[in-house]
Amino acid sequence: MAEDAKIEARFWKELKASPFLMLGLDGVRDGHTQPMTAQFDGEGSGPLFFFTTADNGLVMSLGTSSRAIATFTGKGHDLFASIHGNLSVDNDPATIDRLWNPHVAAWFEGGRNDPRIALLRLDTERASLWLGGSALGAVMTQLFGRDPKEDYKGKMAEVAL
Repeated sequence: MAEDAKIEARFWKELKASPFLMLGLDGVRDGHTQPMTAQFDGEGSGPLFFFTTADNGLVMSLGTSSRAIATFTGKGHDLFASIHGNLSVDNDPATIDRLWNPHVAAWFEGGRNDPRIALLRLDTERASLWLGGSALGAVMTQLFGRDPKEDYKGKMAEVAL
């Protein structure tokens, strides 16, 4: 389990460095996901927030399901995550003010008071995390007569978020 904690810590560090993931609702729109940029409220691990518009497909589909799945690939393509939780709209003005920044402002012509703003909140529950290895490394391992799957032991974690 200590290894799981290390992998989870690495996940949060990499997600904060490159906060882009694919987000979708379970069982809605044929599992369609879309790219979103996560915002973090504080130094801890969740929840994740996403600025979007009130007419976004995720917002409009929330009446059907709130079960969400997000996928993440680290910048170096050596960490992967499948994140599960509940998605909701959280248009609390104080939260929007805390999370508002120039990158978000670029998406809204009306600025902070744009009536189209919707803030999604993903309350994370669990994640499957994988540390990747290179395909070349797996081939080299196999060439030397070892099972490349052995190198992956300890590189996967199931964690509660």
